[in-house]
Amino acid sequence: MAIARGLRARQPRAAARSLVLMIAVSAGVLAVVSTFGANAASAVTVGATWAGVAFLVVLAAVVRRTEPGRLDRAGVFVAVGIAGVAMVCVLNWITEDTSAGAQAFLAFPVLWAASHLRRTAVAVVTAAAVVANAVVVPLLVPLETALSDVLLTGVVLAVVASMLERAGSVQERLVEALEQQATVDTLTGLVNRRVFDDALAVALDGRRAGPAEGTALMLLDVDSFKQINDVHGHPVGDDALVHLAGIIRRQIRAGDAVLSRLGGDELAVLLPGCSADVAVDRAGALLESVLSTPLTLPDGSLLAMSVSVGVAHSGGRAPGMREFYAAADRALYRAKRGGRGRVEVAPV
Repeated sequence: MAIARGLRARQPRAAARSLVLMIAVSAGVLAVVSTFGANAASAVTVGATWAGVAFLVVLAAVVRRTEPGRLDRAGVFVAVGIAGVAMVCVLNWITEDTSAGAQAFLAFPVLWAASHLRRTAVAVVTAAAVVANAVVVPLLVPLETALSDVLLTGVVLAVVASMLERAGSVQERLVEALEQQATVDTLTGLVNRRVFDDALAVALDGRRAGPAEGTALMLLDVDSFKQINDVHGHPVGDDALVHLAGIIRRQIRAGDAVLSRLGGDELAVLLPGCSADVAVDRAGALLESVLSTPLTLPDGSLLAMSVSVGVAHSGGRAPGMREFYAAADRALYRAKRGGRGRVEVAPV
């Protein structure tokens, strides 16, 4: 069972790589302080510190050998952040070390979480660090001293974590926007030609549907589109394409098909695992829906629209992508020459 999205990493692979590096650095620092620092004060503190080092080594090996997505779905990343906080506070309590350097170790799990995890996870790890430190420090020093130490450490951790998380969220949104621009037509919201070509290649090469079904390709072209632009203006032409894209979405579910704007006023529908008869029926229903759904113009008047549709179908053999496009394109132009507002089929 996967944990909530807010408790997961923004990029699991990057989080895993960074975590292994942070664990290695932390283990190295602990090994040094167990020999030369406050942790070398007694056999108990040395033993506790080396136990911490051993735990970190094992953890690094597990993270390195496990697929990052699996770790993320299981909630391991946020759990590691909390475990890191717990380990720092337990070691500080065992060694009775409340120095600024000892409390600064809390920055390792908190800053790592803020750099790689989502907002809820960052809040959980940061809160764990502040609360755990507020519990341990008063056990070791007078309350007056503990209050100032806890307050200063908590404020620094919270502010820095908040700043890093905000920066990461902004970067994530920018990346998502760029990825969407690379795959989606900004006017219609349909996928672009590159994505459609990839999907078509998979449908033709994978042959996941049986030969009795095959793959269907529809090419749609707005009839008299140039006239719409010339008479009503290009903004209305854009509205017509958006209107048509909306009709296609309502008529053909995205889960059953891939919907694309190939360019200009030409749209396409890919129907994997679809028989020729079903493809023709769906093309006819789509045409009827366009004919019966006029576009409302800015002045409130209605603009009747029609489309020409060319359908190609691959049955017993797998055509090349270029050949498949050409067949659908020939059918489309037959529909236009035959009077427009009609469906033509070109068996492949």
